[in-house]
Amino acid sequence: MSIFRRKSLEKIIRDSEAGLGDAHDCKLNKVLGVRDLTFMGIAAVIGAGIFSTIGTAAYHGGPGVIFLFLITAITCGFTALCYAEFASRVPVAGSAYTYSYVSFGEVIAWVIGWALILEYAIGNVVVAISWSAYFNNILRNMGIHLPGWLATGYQSAKITYDAALAANKPTANLLFLNAPEFGGIKFIINLPAFIIVALITALAYIGINESRKSANFMVTLKLVVLLFIAVLGFWLIFSTGTTGNWKPFLPEGMGGVMQSVSSVFFAYIGFDAISTTAEECTNPQKDLPKGMMYSLLICTVIYVITALVITGLVNYKEFEFVADPLAYVFDKINMHKVGFVISISAVVASTSVLLVFQIGQPRIWMSMSRDGLLPPAFGKISPRFKTPGFSTIISGLFVGLTVLVVDDKLMTDLTSIGTLFAFVLVCGGVLYLPKLVSVPGKFSIPYLNGKYLIPILLAGFMLLVRHRIQDAFSNLSGESYQEILFILFLLSAVIISILTFIRNYSIIPVLGVLFCLYLMIEIPAKSWMVFFGWMGLGLSIYLLYGRRKSKLAGRPS
Repeated sequence: MSIFRRKSLEKIIRDSEAGLGDAHDCKLNKVLGVRDLTFMGIAAVIGAGIFSTIGTAAYHGGPGVIFLFLITAITCGFTALCYAEFASRVPVAGSAYTYSYVSFGEVIAWVIGWALILEYAIGNVVVAISWSAYFNNILRNMGIHLPGWLATGYQSAKITYDAALAANKPTANLLFLNAPEFGGIKFIINLPAFIIVALITALAYIGINESRKSANFMVTLKLVVLLFIAVLGFWLIFSTGTTGNWKPFLPEGMGGVMQSVSSVFFAYIGFDAISTTAEECTNPQKDLPKGMMYSLLICTVIYVITALVITGLVNYKEFEFVADPLAYVFDKINMHKVGFVISISAVVASTSVLLVFQIGQPRIWMSMSRDGLLPPAFGKISPRFKTPGFSTIISGLFVGLTVLVVDDKLMTDLTSIGTLFAFVLVCGGVLYLPKLVSVPGKFSIPYLNGKYLIPILLAGFMLLVRHRIQDAFSNLSGESYQEILFILFLLSAVIISILTFIRNYSIIPVLGVLFCLYLMIEIPAKSWMVFFGWMGLGLSIYLLYGRRKSKLAGRPS
């Protein structure tokens, strides 16, 4: 009954090949190839981030925000290599959840599965709200005006009202006071966001093949639009002589750049959703690694180019509180038709992100249900559509009901923490996999001994941030949670370096762990409190249900 009991890697592979166990008796449709996986990765990454949060990042970091995109891409690159290693060995659905079950044991797998539920569900909440904002802009340009109480979440309206009261500003015209009431409760909902979640859930339920075709179409369209923006943007920058907007390149130094870790990392979450479709790939051990790496590389190039375009056309200081930076830039330079096209593209881009996330989350639940950690209904496959039907419907309801009322700004940090937490365990899990002889056609991370290099890199990092280390220890008496997190990161990094020196760990997964841990501690401490509350709820469910119902209960680990 050990909570650290582990699944057998050999048994998973045997059962998968035989159509049993993790692969289940009712197989999913195997229709995805390298191009489909690459497009799904792009669909998940190029969405709300490039059309929304890139503006916030540019305001804090200036043109130098491209360094944060590169740092995040390197972090995700290390992680993608580790995901690819697992994907080539464990060709079943479940993503980081299944990988952790093999490496660390059941309770850690549950924690990761629970974190991934947070990642996909809350991520989709944020994207759906962003979709609704752009969609309403399009409607207004067409002369259609939805009442504010049907296009805004209750929580957003309440936050705006409370902020106005606190600042002694007039409140008579605010939505919260003017919305209709039912039973003494203000009726304020984000109806467009709910409708798009319902439609995407229906598409994900109907089948992976239909979802694949839709994702490929939407990705092709937004890549064409982004290429057009890049070419037009650079031509305008150099022809009109606005290159001065790139100076200073780092207005607030790297400190200003790192302020937007959550916003930028949120843009990258979702490439791991590719690994949840392992059972629907024609050749997962070969195609999944390629799809992950190709999509990550393409997306990084797109983000860097787009950041340079918007900060070159308009001064970075203008992006404060701008929710639609790409459309804003072209409206600012009196190219309103281009701004309208961008708004349409943003709707398409956000739709593709919603689709990939809504495909990923039910497959996590399906895998957890197969292992007995969730009720059997979550693992049922629709005989007609060959999709996890019940899980898809429940995840759609969970996201759809949430988007009706919440504020998206409170959700971004939570999504980033959950994702980074999963990434840390995937990178760490690779270190515990048995070494295999290289097999042609299967991906394997090249072994590079980090015995000396990791301690040297850590020493260099500590020398570089020596002033912050001094400040962190001097501010401890002031109970600065952010500084406590930084000190915990340093202690963890020292321990990891010592273990690497003793055990000759490979450098790539170790760097993946360290990079992800560092990005985690840059997320505001208040978000950690909510995250720990979510984890506490998940562990309670595991101890009350999953531990007893697990298919490994009573069996030797």
